[in-house]
This record gives sequence, structure tokens and C-alpha cells, in this order.
Amino acid sequence: MMRWIAMTLTLTAAVTMLPACAESTSGNETEAAAAANDDTSEAAASDDLATAVFAGGCFWCVEQAFDEVRGVVETISGYTGGDVEDPSYEQVTYEDTGHLEAVQVRYDPSIVTYQTLLESFWHNVDPTDDRGQFCDKGHSYLSAIFVADDEQRRLAEASRQALKDDADAPSPIVTPIREARTFYAAEDYHQNYYEKKPVRYNFYKNACGRTDRLEELWGDAAGKP
Repeated sequence: MMRWIAMTLTLTAAVTMLPACAESTSGNETEAAAAANDDTSEAAASDDLATAVFAGGCFWCVEQAFDEVRGVVETISGYTGGDVEDPSYEQVTYEDTGHLEAVQVRYDPSIVTYQTLLESFWHNVDPTDDRGQFCDKGHSYLSAIFVADDEQRRLAEASRQALKDDADAPSPIVTPIREARTFYAAEDYHQNYYEKKPVRYNFYKNACGRTDRLEELWGDAAGKP
């Protein structure tokens, strides 16, 4: 289902109520986004960088969370986990593609570890929700950790078990650990959305209850590595 905000509000002309990702973009915005993506892609071309993939509901929010982690060089919103090649947002939202909204994180392992990225992931999701994330419900908004090799799996499973063993952590932990699949970048207008449309983004994030729920789940650790 599409990402709907479950309330009726009167908004100013600067902020219109709409399904969060179902927004078109102008040609100039698309070109600017493409140029920005080219710049970050070039920066992330080094063989010294590593890649991690996480799904945590709205990829706009997950992208912002990881961009704030020191050592993260690039984040890309996209789709993974399903069988449809090069899907569109509309396909992932409305059709049975098997894909989740996800974020590919390119990072410098000499600055930040995969373990730290896992901690940041947990503190930015509701791992107890098996229907979606926050106000966004449906298969494409499920949380998941996609592991690319045995070491990532070992670390991911250890971090999940540590939460299960922690009496103070949220429970039950239902977020799965899955084998990495082909990752497809989302449309340009989704990339760095929180920077390009901050007013709309912050309205959506707050109205969806993401910040409040994270604080309820994680306390002072909410949203942090």
C-alpha cells in the first residue's frame, strides 16, 4: 500500500498532504539530482570502500540516518529482495514484486565499522513491527538486514541476538537477516529527498510518528549509532 499519513490536516501552500513517495519532480530537479548522484558515485568509487544494505521503512528516513554517520560516503535509496528487474516505485508499492524499500550504504571501513552501522540501523527502526514501519504498512516497508557475506551475517546475527538477550531492548525482535539480492536504485527524485525537500520531508517524518516511536523504543539512543 502507499505511504499514507493517517490524519486530516490543513496545510499551507508550502506543504501539501500526499503519499510520501508519490511525488513527481520537475526536469530541473531531476537533472540536479542526477548530477549530485554522479558526484557522490565518483567519490564512492574507491576500492577501499565497503557496502551494506538495510531496509527500514521509508528510504528517505533511512538515508538521512546513515548520512549522519561519520565514515559513510554515499547512500542510495532503492529496492531489493524481490524478483522483478529494475522495478519502479509504483510497481514496488502496488504490485507483488517482493521488493522492499532499502538503502545501499557505501562506507569507509577505516573510519566506521559494519558493527557501528548495525547499531545505527537498530536505533532507527522499530524491530518489533512485522507489518511495516511506523505509519507505513505493507510488504515494501518491512525492515530487514541484507548481508553480502559470511562476516556480515555473523555480525548481524550477533547484534540481533544481543538485542534479544537484553531485557531493556524492545521485544520481540522480528527484523529478519536476509541474503543480499540485486539492488536497484530508486528514481532520482527519491535520492537525498530530505535535503531537496526538507519542509515536506520533515512534515511527513513527524506526522508519521517516526521520531516519537524511536524515542519510545530506544530512549536516548534513538536515531544514534
